[in-house]
This record gives sequence, structure tokens and C-alpha cells, in this order.
Amino acid sequence: MTEERTRTPKKWKLLLTNWLFIYPCVNILFALLFPYMAEQHQLVKTLVLTAILVPLMGFCLPIIHKKLENWLKS
Repeated sequence: MTEERTRTPKKWKLLLTNWLFIYPCVNILFALLFPYMAEQHQLVKTLVLTAILVPLMGFCLPIIHKKLENWLKS
């Protein structure tokens, strides 16, 4: 295996990539869901938000990391 394939991604690049995915997702979910959940307790709102966001992250972030692999490891 080449040295480039075995190098680990830089942590700051992973953190930046993750944040750039999560931040807009949270804002979109707030805008879409919270008007319908205004009367719900904050814990219920957070539960719904994370129930959507965590699986979305689990599906999308590996794809994004794969597409950005060269940059992440440079």
C-alpha cells in the first residue's frame, strides 16, 4: 500500500468537514421542524433533532470523507 493511502486524516480537517456538514443541517432542521414543535418540551425537540441528524451523519459523512480523502490526508 502506498504511503498516501495509509496516512491518517488531519484532525482539524476532519473537524472542519464535520462542522461544515452539521451546522447547515441543524439550521435546516430547526427551520423545518421547530415551527411544528413549538409547544413541545425542549427535550422532545432535541430528541427529534438528534434522531434525524445522527443517522444522516452516519450515512453522509463517510461519503463526504471519501470524496475529500486526498485533501483530508494532505
